[in-house]
Amino acid sequence: MDITESYGKYISAIYRYQQILISSELAPYRIGSGQYLILMAIAHKESITQKALSEELLLDKTTITKATAKLEAEGYVRREPDPADNRYHLLYLTEAGGDVIPKVKEALNRVSNQSLVGINEDEYALMLSLLKKVLGNMSELVRNG
Repeated sequence: MDITESYGKYISAIYRYQQILISSELAPYRIGSGQYLILMAIAHKESITQKALSEELLLDKTTITKATAKLEAEGYVRREPDPADNRYHLLYLTEAGGDVIPKVKEALNRVSNQSLVGINEDEYALMLSLLKKVLGNMSELVRNG
């Protein structure tokens, strides 16, 4: 297959524009574009460790630590020692975190819906399928050196 145009530049540009739009939407709540993923993951699965978040979101531990600290400083997340292993902390939403989740979901839905104008369900499913294949290929290449 002769590939003369890189899909990577499109993925990169889409990501950058998405982060700009999401940051704008979430600015009133003082939630940055890198933090909403972590906030939503904690809402989905409370009592999760930062290590588990790192694995689930495919983000490095340093990114998770910084974003979690920011969410904690804003009063959206709290940490408690893991009773099963004191080396880890479990993450929970605070009351303020629970209150902001519906607003974050609405903002993310607005950005997502705007980005998918003109794309039908079959096209969207195909796009996701292809991106997952590319990710799998790249992940395997990295793992195998």
